Amino acid sequence: MEGIGNDPRHRPVVGTLGYILSPDRKKVLLVHRIFRKNDDQIGKYNGVGGKLERNEEIFEGMAREIREETGLEVKRMRLRGTIAWADFGPKVEDWLGFVFVVDEFSGEPYTENEEGTLRWEDVDRMDELPMWKGDRLFLPLVFSDDPRQFHGYMRYEGDEPVEWRYTLA
Repeated sequence: MEGIGNDPRHRPVVGTLGYILSPDRKKVLLVHRIFRKNDDQIGKYNGVGGKLERNEEIFEGMAREIREETGLEVKRMRLRGTIAWADFGPKVEDWLGFVFVVDEFSGEPYTENEEGTLRWEDVDRMDELPMWKGDRLFLPLVFSDDPRQFHGYMRYEGDEPVEWRYTLA
């Protein structure tokens, strides 16, 4: 059987993506990526996260990214799902992402980091913000009251998601 999983050269980037909720669960802390001119995501809003380091487990990596990017210490977070992104971004990379919601934290967030400004945005109005088009497909699952995790696959052609499917488990 042919497929990407049978290709020994296939080595997806493993990363984390976290959405930090305010205590009343009405706002989410997002980064507006406006500082690095060569940023593949310039001008877009996103959760916080990044590449997993070689010696990290998933939860540890997410907590580290949140600490580095926001100054917050995670007290409680939940894995909401996973996404396999194929042919993503200008580098046409494959990513395997672990998507979290942070329900409890300590500290005060930075107002900015090296990527851009950090702002509390209304969860109900996130779809009005500039973001990757594919984010609009999976974000309803992240913030759903359904306790099941989602596990999805999203393929891009350029900046457009051309395939999206998921399973709830």
